[in-house]
Amino acid sequence: MRFFVRFLKVLNSETAPSQISLAACFAMVAGLTPISSPHNLLVLLLALVLTVNLSTFILCLVLFSGFSYLLDPVFHAAGLAILTAGSLEGLWTSLYNITFFRLIGFNNSVLMGSLVFSLALFVPLFFVLNVLIRNYREHVLEWVQKTKFMQALKASKFYRLYTSYSEMGGGGVGL
Repeated sequence: MRFFVRFLKVLNSETAPSQISLAACFAMVAGLTPISSPHNLLVLLLALVLTVNLSTFILCLVLFSGFSYLLDPVFHAAGLAILTAGSLEGLWTSLYNITFFRLIGFNNSVLMGSLVFSLALFVPLFFVLNVLIRNYREHVLEWVQKTKFMQALKASKFYRLYTSYSEMGGGGVGL
């Protein structure tokens, strides 16, 4: 719940949409693939080194990890098709003879399918999320701010207490 609240705070803030989108895309790669895969260390390193929103990364990682269990049969079938493709047999044999690639487990059908799937969706998801975040901030957030419910909520004593608590570092949502 705490990460969801932080995510809403980031979504409603001036944080660049690309930082939020990139965090979600990194979380998609780490979440859809088996979490203990060695390539996820690289994903985590990139998420920490590059300027991405970590609350978004953690929230999306949890969401994509749960979603990956539903897609495991699809990932297995896709990975098996890729690993048994006749035209790629020489490539897989060469990689299997290199210790590094054996250690990363590329010959696991679920890992191969989920990694190819998540890498194929990485760039399109980044641009789609950027557009969605911009549209949300321009249209939905402005509409919510103008509703009578939100104006009544902002005028309430509870909201003033809540914002003063947030300003003291209480971690509230700046609506």
